[in-house]
Amino acid sequence: MSQPTLSQALASLEQGLGVQLVERSTRTVLMTTAGARLLERATAAVVAADGFLVQASDLGGQWSGPLRLGLIPTVAPYLLPALLPALRSDHPDIDAVVVEDQTRRLLSSLRSGAIEAAVVALPTDEAGLNEIPLYDEDFVLAVPAGHRLDGRTGLPLSVLKNQPLLLLDDGHCLRDQTLDLCRSVDAAPRSSDTRAASLATIVQCVAGDLGLTLIPRSAIAVETARGTVGTAEFAEPKPGRTIGLVHRASTGRAEDYMALAALVTRIGLDVARAKRMPPAPLSRQ
Repeated sequence: MSQPTLSQALASLEQGLGVQLVERSTRTVLMTTAGARLLERATAAVVAADGFLVQASDLGGQWSGPLRLGLIPTVAPYLLPALLPALRSDHPDIDAVVVEDQTRRLLSSLRSGAIEAAVVALPTDEAGLNEIPLYDEDFVLAVPAGHRLDGRTGLPLSVLKNQPLLLLDDGHCLRDQTLDLCRSVDAAPRSSDTRAASLATIVQCVAGDLGLTLIPRSAIAVETARGTVGTAEFAEPKPGRTIGLVHRASTGRAEDYMALAALVTRIGLDVARAKRMPPAPLSRQ
């Protein structure tokens, strides 16, 4: 919906209700007190309307219409190239809408009805949401190609001590997981002013010899394709994460989400098992 159309619709709503919902200026739009009080009920009405459509579709026995699917940024770029074609093939009547965002905002969108399901790292421990574990994947250490750790296996977590470890911005679950691993071995990564909002950017910083970072196994094939980044493997038990599908417990589509979960699991395991592309020759002094 365009901004003028949205403004006109909102003005019509305010006129019909006899209540001002927002304060407008040339620069900002602020919620009025009345608007804030009515927002929760408006959200509930939207969720109820979506539930009505879901139930009606259930009666027809066919899963169709829009599927607003959220994915965290450390999963989306690696899963979607294979997932979207498979989704179109297995469920041709579904119109997929992709929303990439951090876990906290995805869960908020899920609770509000803005999305139907989300692929995130588990557990979320959120009341009212069902979690379906999909697959486990371990973390590997991304290093500049030719680094002394490039190609090493069986590394202890203590190798993270005093390393120039690059982290994603606040809010990314991979950042929190990396810091938790460091704390578990009393490792204090050397601080860096380098900041990045995406794993792709962090990996390019690794390629530029600004530091090292942890990446999920599903990212290896893509992020090492240019041959400027190598990887090193940790010893067993390897650190990692569980990826899962989360949806509202109140949905009438529980069986459909189980089928979606099975599809994402198959694709996710295939992606995580993808072989690293051979690097271009590169030497380091």
